[in-house]
Amino acid sequence: MPYYVWMMANGLFILGSALYIWMFQPYHSTVVLFGKLFAQIAIVLFAVNINMYFIFLVIRKSKNRAVKVRLSKMARKMMKVHIPIAIIGTNLIVLHAGMMALELGKEIGFFHPKMLTGYLGVLLLVLTLFAGWLRHKKASGFRRKFHLTMALIFGGVFIVHLFFPL
Repeated sequence: MPYYVWMMANGLFILGSALYIWMFQPYHSTVVLFGKLFAQIAIVLFAVNINMYFIFLVIRKSKNRAVKVRLSKMARKMMKVHIPIAIIGTNLIVLHAGMMALELGKEIGFFHPKMLTGYLGVLLLVLTLFAGWLRHKKASGFRRKFHLTMALIFGGVFIVHLFFPL
């Protein structure tokens, strides 16, 4: 039952971010509109990847064998697409960052808090990808924790960036 709550929270986050991006952050430049579209797609992709942690957490903590088996099968399929999703999401974020820096940097300034949180988010994304690469090369407990920690910190910073007003 609690995983239904988690799935609803994820759906509401995706819907809330879309409403916020498209309704409460209006900007009528075509470049910015495409940048927003790339960011929205990347949000969905990164939400899928970040949620893998919570799937593994439920697998470890659940006492219901049927839930464990079902989630384990889903996790096995998701692990096959984890890296491609991360690469596509990263490419979309790079496009988003470049478009927004060029277009909005002139308007709001390159040192506006929205821009600064974006820079920090990109830095943390690079660290997350590096940690993931290390883990892919040779798995260890430290590398798993490092990748997980960086991913969750990146997720937090990107949520702050997302909802920071212009």
